[in-house]
Amino acid sequence: MSFENLGLHESLVRAVKDAGYETPTDIQAQAIPAALKGTDLMGSSRTGSGKTAAFVLPALDKILAHRQADAARPRGKNYGPRVLVLAPTRELAMQVAKAAQTYGRHVPGLRICTVLGGMPYPLQIKQLTSPLDILIATPGRLMDHIQSGKCNLENVQMLVLDEADRMLDMGFIDDINFIADKTPAERQTVMFSATFAGHVGRLAQQLLREPQRVDVSGHTDTHENITQRLHWADNNNHKDQLLESILGGSDVDQAVVFTSTQRDADWLAERLQDIGHSVAPLHGGMPQGRRNRVLMALRRKEVRVLVATDVAARGIDVPTISHVVNYGLPMKAEDYVHRIGRTGRAGREGLAITLAVRDDVSMIRRIQQFTTQTIPVAHIEGLEPKTQEPRIFPPRPAGAGFEDRPRGGRPGGFGGGSKPGWGNKFGGGGQGFHRDAGKPFVRGEGGGPRDFAPRGEFQPRGEFQPRGDFAHRGQGEQRGNFEGRPQHFERKPFAPQGENRGFAPRQDRPAFGGDKPRFDGGDRRPSFGDRPSFNNDRGPKRNGPPAGGPRRGGFGR
Repeated sequence: MSFENLGLHESLVRAVKDAGYETPTDIQAQAIPAALKGTDLMGSSRTGSGKTAAFVLPALDKILAHRQADAARPRGKNYGPRVLVLAPTRELAMQVAKAAQTYGRHVPGLRICTVLGGMPYPLQIKQLTSPLDILIATPGRLMDHIQSGKCNLENVQMLVLDEADRMLDMGFIDDINFIADKTPAERQTVMFSATFAGHVGRLAQQLLREPQRVDVSGHTDTHENITQRLHWADNNNHKDQLLESILGGSDVDQAVVFTSTQRDADWLAERLQDIGHSVAPLHGGMPQGRRNRVLMALRRKEVRVLVATDVAARGIDVPTISHVVNYGLPMKAEDYVHRIGRTGRAGREGLAITLAVRDDVSMIRRIQQFTTQTIPVAHIEGLEPKTQEPRIFPPRPAGAGFEDRPRGGRPGGFGGGSKPGWGNKFGGGGQGFHRDAGKPFVRGEGGGPRDFAPRGEFQPRGEFQPRGDFAHRGQGEQRGNFEGRPQHFERKPFAPQGENRGFAPRQDRPAFGGDKPRFDGGDRRPSFGDRPSFNNDRGPKRNGPPAGGPRRGGFGR
């Protein structure tokens, strides 16, 4: 299928060909025709699949369809944009704006505005009060302009939520609902997200009307153009040596090194610069102007190594990035997929390398379970780990049930192996509890299930003998099988009204406050005030006076 067959305007098809694209990707081939019909859309695709063009091209086509109507409007009034795009990060919003300018180069008088945090207000206010076609913004800064009355969204015909799952993870749920309420109810809503489960699905039910679902690929798909590797390090010093060896290779064109925190990004960028690398950091704590300069230097190949946090994992689109190195592992397994998606773009080959220590075993396991793929372990000659590498079992395939699990469990754990476990205790052989298809759970015994002897036939206990009428029982009679035990059910008389209704003291011991000592044959235990209180500066304090006097030397003294 070609772009001409999708139903796009001729000027858009010409702009796409000028950008070097001949055939649409899978997400573009399915999402563009559905968006051109005006229906709401829910789309999912892996990173680097051309998702941005899947909603930018229909948005530009909608603007071209209303170009004559816009020209006939009376001037001097702020009508606001026709297309509103919400993005979670500034880098992703700038990427969408760049795509809109690229594909809209042949659209006459196209006006695009970006409203981002970290940029001056006067310029944004000037753009918002001028004639506008497409508004691309982050939710927080856009809310500021709406509340100040500088932004008009009454004429929005298409609302796009890009990376909706990421925006909800960043806490923009209330901002999105507030912004959506300011747009017309009859608008078209397009939502792209890595998943539509949980709170993302509930948001889609609130904002979308009978949407069409386009699910091209998910997080379990194999990245054909990306080779993944896992290097185990003995410690952080060993990990630094592995990173220096990888970045020193001649096959590295440009690389992105991901860290877990902003402080690590600044520290690692400074360290790599000291050993001779052309490097720059990129994280959310930097001013927007500096972040823009770093990205421009990366595209012009003035920066060979970019040290970034996850804030840049979904906003960098540089085809010349050949390597991605996970120096610090992400907080969520979903971010791993977006990290490695920074390489292998536009049909190029890429290499994704993860450096991990033993403390990262649980995160590596979660990543492999999320992607249902095993990251191959590799070694660098001369830098092999000296300690034993952790063993991580391969993830179960998607849809595998209990019957598909390997028999016997993990070595040395429940289910057998070299160490004694439940499998060796019950029957031996390391089989443990297992299940055969169509059979109930049985205990394993060596090579097969144990044959239990059948139970005997059911023997009735005899006919039921009633106990008789309970009303004719006298007080003190034997009841049930407790023969000879007297039954005492004396009812105490009610106290007259106004008297004390407390419990009467028993005869064998005095009531509370009596003179009988608490412990027969022993002295009274010391109270808190009698025990010595220790202080590092003053030493142990003296005991308090005997019982009955005021407590001194206790807590607070």
